[in-house]
This record gives sequence, C-alpha cells and structure tokens, in this order.
Amino acid sequence: MDGQAVERPAVVKDEHLAYLDDLRKSGVTNMYGAVPYLKDEFGFSKAEARQVLAYWMQTFASRHPKEG
Repeated sequence: MDGQAVERPAVVKDEHLAYLDDLRKSGVTNMYGAVPYLKDEFGFSKAEARQVLAYWMQTFASRHPKEG
C-alpha cells in the first residue's frame, strides 16, 4: 500500500480476519476464491463477503509484517 490507512468497513470483524488467516494457512483455496467460504461460514451476501475479503487483502501486510 502507499501508506494511507484503509477504512475498515462496518461489516468487518476481527473474527472474519482470523478466519481468513486460517483459511489461507490451510491452503484449501486460493484467497481470490474465498468469497464462497465467507458466505457459508458467516451468512454474508456476496457483496459483504467481497468487502471483508478486500479489506483483508488490503491490510494483510500491515497485520502480518513478517509475511507481507
């Protein structure tokens, strides 16, 4: 990112980010394919799941500085 803070959508909770971290570590899916997993796990609409995933992707490096 270019140093600008990313605004966290209201729908995004810490548990969603942790779920995506675990999903990534599991290797079950490429993270671009995570939307259906979020929909199934949390009952999100497709739009909500995309918001959560986009935020997770945009903030991954700042939340995981050793991996990003």
